[in-house]
Amino acid sequence: MINVDFNNQQSEVEISQEMFSLLEKVVETAAELEGYSGGEVSVAFVSNLQIKELNQKYREKNEATDVLSFPIDEEMLGDIIISAQRAAVQAEEYGHSLKRELAYLTVHGMLHLFGYDHHSQEEKDEMRQKEERVLTELDISRD
Repeated sequence: MINVDFNNQQSEVEISQEMFSLLEKVVETAAELEGYSGGEVSVAFVSNLQIKELNQKYREKNEATDVLSFPIDEEMLGDIIISAQRAAVQAEEYGHSLKRELAYLTVHGMLHLFGYDHHSQEEKDEMRQKEERVLTELDISRD
């Protein structure tokens, strides 16, 4: 079983214990579908300012983004950093729930930890298919 550690470093968006439980299932399902049965993942929720600083430092992009992933190794798979503020705005823009957006960003981050990327259209399509598989398996719809 994969160990998931949550760290809520922001106060702009309320994230319930129920949400943490759901996101833990998202991590576990993504890991299971990729053939991982152990290891550890850290998921941090931060403000737009915090993620902008990280994006600048590690990707040299001076803008807030929705999710960043930092792979480590097989034992400690890595860290996923999510801007809760950005997730809330995107949920509204896309017309679905915050639950759906946070679940999507979590599985997206997990796939980056497993080495997937989306530089080409083929890679984007593969990631999207895997993301939807996890969300569908957990019955997390777009409503």
